[in-house]
Amino acid sequence: MPHLATRPTWRCQSCGIAWPCSAAKLRLLADYRDDRSALLDHLAALRDEAAVQLGDEPAVNLGDRFVTWAQFR
Repeated sequence: MPHLATRPTWRCQSCGIAWPCSAAKLRLLADYRDDRSALLDHLAALRDEAAVQLGDEPAVNLGDRFVTWAQFR
């Protein structure tokens, strides 16, 4: 089973942990390996969607969870 987000809980369909899980992060990095800016845009959009659905989750936590890990080093 692919490591995709289950909405509105934002848990991984496959492993059940908070999405993006490690496997999802690796897949996303591979899928966007030639366009990190597009990956960051995609993740920011998902973060914004999750913020609405997970209303009680602090925004800073969602930023770390969805975007910070993928930023340029």
